[in-house]
Amino acid sequence: MATLLYNNQPALRPTRAFNSLLNEVLRDALPAAPKPSASFLPAADIFETAAGYELHLALPGVAKDAVSIDFQDNQLVVTGTRPAPVAEGENAPKTHRLETRFGEFSRTFRLPETVNVKAISAELTDGLLRVTLPFDTEKVTKQHIEVR
Repeated sequence: MATLLYNNQPALRPTRAFNSLLNEVLRDALPAAPKPSASFLPAADIFETAAGYELHLALPGVAKDAVSIDFQDNQLVVTGTRPAPVAEGENAPKTHRLETRFGEFSRTFRLPETVNVKAISAELTDGLLRVTLPFDTEKVTKQHIEVR
């Protein structure tokens, strides 16, 4: 007979989620790639501030001129490439394990109509692409109408 336990006290719950533990176990069980990948999907974080949204993409080793950001039909598309390490020639290091991803990437984000598209800005520093999506203060999204 199986016993089912439920911990409803947040302080006593494990700090790591089951998915992250499972990913760690499976990652170590799978063999590493012997050569660089052709594409990858960068991790993204989205925050909402009082002034608008902030989109953060993890792009270590990507140059500013290798990233392109376009807006069309309420979608923000971030594309680019991360070059693989050159492993040619007699003095090049031999690859034993590659866990990071290289190649082309593309991420698409649907933007709400409350974003001022003309004021979107982006900055790439220390491998983190920060895209600022300010609210459009001239658009009215919510209004209370007083009944007379």
